[in-house]
Amino acid sequence: MKFLKSLLILIFIGAIVGSAALIGIYFYIKPDLPSVTVLKDVRLQTPMRIYTQDGKLISQYGVKRRIPVKLEDVPQQMIDAVLATEDSRFYQHAGIDPIGIGRAALNLLITGEKQQGASTLTMQLARGFFLTREKTYIRKIKEIFIAWHMEQLLSKEEILELYLNKVELGHRAFGVGAAAQVYYGKPLQDLSLAQIATIAGLPKAPSVLNPISRPDRAVERRRVVLLRMLDEQLITRQQFDQAVNEGVTAKKHGAEIEISAPYLADLIYSEMVEIYGKEEAETGGYQVYATAPSDIQQAAQDAVVRNLHDYDERHGYRGPLDYLWNRPEDGEAPDTQAVEPDEPQQDAVNANTDDSPAEMSREDWDNQKMLSALNKVDRIAPLVPAVVMTVDEQSVDVLDADANTRTLSWENIDWARPYITDSRQGEEPETAADILREGAVIYIRKQEGEWRLAQMPTVSGALVALNPKNGAVQAVVGGYSFYQSQFNRATQAKRQVGSNIKPFVYSAALNNGYTTASIINDAPINQWNQATGVAWRPKNSPPEYDGPIRMRMALGKSKNVVSVRLLRGVGLDNTATYLERFGFQREDIPRDETLALGSGSHTPLEVARGIATIANGGYLVKPHFIDRVLDEQNTVLWQAEPVWACDECDEPDVRSVEQDVEQQLAMALDVSQPTSEMEAPKRSAPRVISAQNAFLVADMMRTGVQANGNWNKKTYWMGTGWRAKNLLQRDDLAGKTGTTNDSRDAWFSGFQKDMVVTAWVGFDDMNRNLGRATRNQNLINRNPERFNWIGNAMIGSESGSHAAQPAWIRFMKEVLEGKPEEALPVPENIVRVRIDRTSGKLTRRTDHTTLFEYFEKGTEPTSYVRDDDVVDPAQEDTKNAPEPEEIF
Repeated sequence: MKFLKSLLILIFIGAIVGSAALIGIYFYIKPDLPSVTVLKDVRLQTPMRIYTQDGKLISQYGVKRRIPVKLEDVPQQMIDAVLATEDSRFYQHAGIDPIGIGRAALNLLITGEKQQGASTLTMQLARGFFLTREKTYIRKIKEIFIAWHMEQLLSKEEILELYLNKVELGHRAFGVGAAAQVYYGKPLQDLSLAQIATIAGLPKAPSVLNPISRPDRAVERRRVVLLRMLDEQLITRQQFDQAVNEGVTAKKHGAEIEISAPYLADLIYSEMVEIYGKEEAETGGYQVYATAPSDIQQAAQDAVVRNLHDYDERHGYRGPLDYLWNRPEDGEAPDTQAVEPDEPQQDAVNANTDDSPAEMSREDWDNQKMLSALNKVDRIAPLVPAVVMTVDEQSVDVLDADANTRTLSWENIDWARPYITDSRQGEEPETAADILREGAVIYIRKQEGEWRLAQMPTVSGALVALNPKNGAVQAVVGGYSFYQSQFNRATQAKRQVGSNIKPFVYSAALNNGYTTASIINDAPINQWNQATGVAWRPKNSPPEYDGPIRMRMALGKSKNVVSVRLLRGVGLDNTATYLERFGFQREDIPRDETLALGSGSHTPLEVARGIATIANGGYLVKPHFIDRVLDEQNTVLWQAEPVWACDECDEPDVRSVEQDVEQQLAMALDVSQPTSEMEAPKRSAPRVISAQNAFLVADMMRTGVQANGNWNKKTYWMGTGWRAKNLLQRDDLAGKTGTTNDSRDAWFSGFQKDMVVTAWVGFDDMNRNLGRATRNQNLINRNPERFNWIGNAMIGSESGSHAAQPAWIRFMKEVLEGKPEEALPVPENIVRVRIDRTSGKLTRRTDHTTLFEYFEKGTEPTSYVRDDDVVDPAQEDTKNAPEPEEIF
């Protein structure tokens, strides 16, 4: 009894001393303990996700991958696996597990090493939020106190939900939702038991237990998790046996991108970073919705890629990337490759062998070696590396980088005549052996369901589409591939616009007393400059002159000298100032007469904005890319409030269209503002030209994309963009081609009532012109009736109608499919009168020498043409007129 009494006294004293020590330690470290009250309103670092307007994921930005999930959405097996492995008594303790601590202490006394941490799930969460993984006693003590505080503040369910979303699980995945996507590309609900157990085993050492970096150790850890679940009777023996024998199915998955639109995503990302800063933008969990619908954006990307390949193919094949075997001997022409000395070469393949490829034969290459070599070739969608296996008379069999055997038919390789220069191509091939040989490493791509010989285009392109009513960007493509070049040519490349400037010059002319029927002399200009001693001789392209011509026809035919004469009639300074109305920057507008020919440099987005002013009736809208911004709880933080092309909006225009949009967005994203008060009525965009002026320019542009007049009566003429009407078979289209000196830049800008689109093609090297394509008989034989305008079969000098307009046509064909035609509304004070086709005067005749023309009321002609002055084209010699078979 005496011994027992002494023992009780010692225990009592020890308890008092221990409690005192514990209290002392608590007050000693209390100033260093963080406040856990922040966990009541915790904001997990969640990446920014960017979606199309209709909700398809474009991109995700942020170092940490996290997909927050509610506890009720987590599968019960995932909860069971985590608790069985990390803290089986989670619901029995108050954040600190005395049994676990005792077991760890005993292990420390026996081994002298810190092998067991005794951390409960709550303690792990405390460490994850407030501490580090440093193995020190003071950190463990802090961890205990913080965990105890957390248990007082939060419910068990709140702690568990935070843990499941916070825990680090390797490969930048934080939380079980992100881990399911990163390792298996699935939502949590679709995971198998084996996959759940793999993820549940990662918190112990995510860098070395994950199934991608160390699949062997992941399998061992998975078995431990499954055994713990079996011991806790959370799974049956049958479930255990099935899961433990399942193979490793993990591989690294990116974000579940539904549509790849990197140029658009990058624009939105840059705007968000400018407002928030990089760290907040990437971790704030913002869900940003673009103004671009997914189908329209995809159509734009497809149109640009196809158009650049068409250009590239009609200029010839530059040859294989490399050879695995059967390499041409020194001095022997390497198949069709004939590149100029300054032409950038495509990257060669370094074979996966110590031997030189030139010394190897077909027998040295098994499929595994070939695939290894192909995997070293840059893979830029839609291009797929492949090696030529066999060459038949008019077909080729290849093995692609995905281990698929493909057959390229003659129709998909016969375009590949040799490239010599941008303006010269070799002879058409007659057999497949004229193009390729076995062992050649090439690119292939899929087109219209068939695999086709391909190469990386060296030419660049861009396309931007706007809603003319409010400036919402419907699509933006800044080049062939963002992963090849991140330079966004749609928004960053200021290039000479050529004849794309003429609609704005003609608008200035209408604003200064000219009409669509004004007669301008289409005759050569020869102006001597005394200061420079040089004569300026602007020429039409082609150098053909029609003499006195109506303004409508001059714009439709893109007459250069008429544009210069109109500039002179309006005045250089007046015209330059007038162009600023369309949003063009003053410093980009030349102050000489070359302005009329498009010597100024603007981006495709700037041109599209200017054209939108013509399409929407005279309003200058502000292009914008972001439609709305949501937080992690799907609460709308900000909704775009664009200015609209309308006279009777709900609210007058109280802010300039040029007000800084980033400042507006930054103010709107202040979450302290009630979201319910952020809805605003429509605001009117500033009117910069009259509705009548805009309509008349638009109507002139409409005749510029079609064939006009009567062939039999010899009044027939074609606008430079005639292919648009011919191919799309719509009367509600308008547009303008644009080609600069030496064809360095090719443009086409056009619109339908609800869509304005600008397409551009050119080389990034501004000294390099687009050249010309000679006749490829193989393609003509396949399309004899349409050879001069179908894609890679087009011949002649590259121009806006050849190089850029096909992308515009393909895009518009896709987005206008099934939509009814909608003509531009005729505004008030527009009259339509019959005029003489040649003089532009009123006429009493009703035959083919006349036509109806629109005028702003009060500007229509007042005098009638005399019968003696009437010109009947049917009686004139028109031997130089185009042949009717050119019109389809």
